[in-house]
Amino acid sequence: INPYELASRLSYFLWSSMPDEQLFQLAEQGSLRKPEVLAAQVQRMLKSEKASALVENFGGQWLELRKLESAKPDRQRFAEFDEYLGRSMREETERFFASIIREDRSILDFIDGNYTFLNERLAKFYKIPGVTGPEFRKVTLAPETHRGGILTQASILTVSSYATRTSPVLRGKWILDNILNAPPPPAPPGVPNLEDNKAGPSATLRQQLEAHRTNPTCAACHARMDPLGFGLENFNAIGGWRTLDAGQP
Repeated sequence: INPYELASRLSYFLWSSMPDEQLFQLAEQGSLRKPEVLAAQVQRMLKSEKASALVENFGGQWLELRKLESAKPDRQRFAEFDEYLGRSMREETERFFASIIREDRSILDFIDGNYTFLNERLAKFYKIPGVTGPEFRKVTLAPETHRGGILTQASILTVSSYATRTSPVLRGKWILDNILNAPPPPAPPGVPNLEDNKAGPSATLRQQLEAHRTNPTCAACHARMDPLGFGLENFNAIGGWRTLDAGQP
């Protein structure tokens, strides 16, 4: 690609906007391709306020945060969920993403970072004391919070659940798709829904999926997805910590 195309790709990826005067000048001079110049421009652009577009647009697509806008958890089962909590969930993840970019932190923080960004509403939902007021601030996570990285953030746990319950299948697929880049194939036609299984109405979700996997057609894909999703089953469909499912541990 020519220098002007490089400037445009860089700018629309990081800023979701056209190149600024400095990028155009470097493209005209033919120096934007030089590794040291390109690296310096990336650093400059990431420090700009315009880089918030990378978090909102790239992050919104990659982490599927845009789904929070249409998420409608069942109010009878999850009475604590409201629009303000949903907005707080998204802002936590966006601020976490932005901090990794702007502070040039390890990408592994997405998996096990021991900090996050909370306001009082979200901190109360997580049962983390000492956070007051509507402003977001960085909070170090103790082991007893059961939180760390993005996989335990309520935004991710909500967009990978159904309105009425968790789904180890959806959560496992989310991890395969968005973290491991190893998406499973689509379900074959004619496979019954989980609700049609024979495990019984009082069965836990784990028991229901065990019954579902007795179908050999289902077993291969579920063997990859389900263990990942079950690793998050201590979190309910909006990301709250729990120790029981269907009255059982």
